[in-house]
Amino acid sequence: MINILTDLLLFAQEEGADAAAQKPPANGMDSLVNLLPLIAIVLFFWFFMLRPHRQAEKKHQALVSSLKKNDKVETIGGIIGTVTHMTDDEVTLKVDDNTKLRFRRSSIRTVLTAPEEKS
Repeated sequence: MINILTDLLLFAQEEGADAAAQKPPANGMDSLVNLLPLIAIVLFFWFFMLRPHRQAEKKHQALVSSLKKNDKVETIGGIIGTVTHMTDDEVTLKVDDNTKLRFRRSSIRTVLTAPEEKS
């Protein structure tokens, strides 16, 4: 039994060696052509997935950095409040008469209304 398996393995090695010997040597263009689908997938992923995500992040960063006192905002948790105090990384929102909550600036989803300018 072992002898038959050994013979099969040797036969498979010989067939593989013959096929490799008959194959002409690959040039640089063949390698590049084989990489084209991979390059296309990477470019597709970058243009349709990563690039829009980065643009949305930049837009959100601009929104968060432009927050001012008395802006009415909505958090990612759905809480709506008015900005009463801000630090570098935190915002305090007044959500009711005697209720103030502290949030990270990054948790602000949208600015609902900016305070009206008094002329």
